[in-house]
Amino acid sequence: MNFREATKDDISKIVEMIADDELGKKRENFKNPLPKEYLNAFDKINSDQNQELIVVENENFEIIGTLQLSFIQYLTYIGGIRAQIEAVRIRKDKRGLGIGKTMFKWAINRAKERNAHLLQLTTDKKRLKAIKFYEDLGFKATHEGMKIHFE
Repeated sequence: MNFREATKDDISKIVEMIADDELGKKRENFKNPLPKEYLNAFDKINSDQNQELIVVENENFEIIGTLQLSFIQYLTYIGGIRAQIEAVRIRKDKRGLGIGKTMFKWAINRAKERNAHLLQLTTDKKRLKAIKFYEDLGFKATHEGMKIHFE
């Protein structure tokens, strides 16, 4: 597998994977052409040195996975850096092959390379299989996350 930073040409494949699950279908708008909001978001992500939008390719250079790493600088932990992983997706026909585990190992190593002292994630409580997967990788539910959505 090859890990690389996403390009604008990859955005349609990425959004397709993000939209291809029970929760993603409710909140994403995958269509051709893509809504301009996705391309605008990519431009912002791509211009921020603390954001890494990654695609994973197989041996045929097909995109089979994606993830986003954010590196958050803060004052606590003596000015530490916290890495956050989001939007981890694997193409539907490639799930269950160990690709997710490989992606997380890569992300953990990348966070360490960037001198992060921890890697965190959030997941919807409805994603029971995902929660088990994260726990098997060593993630622990140490905090209760809370959100407020703005309409």
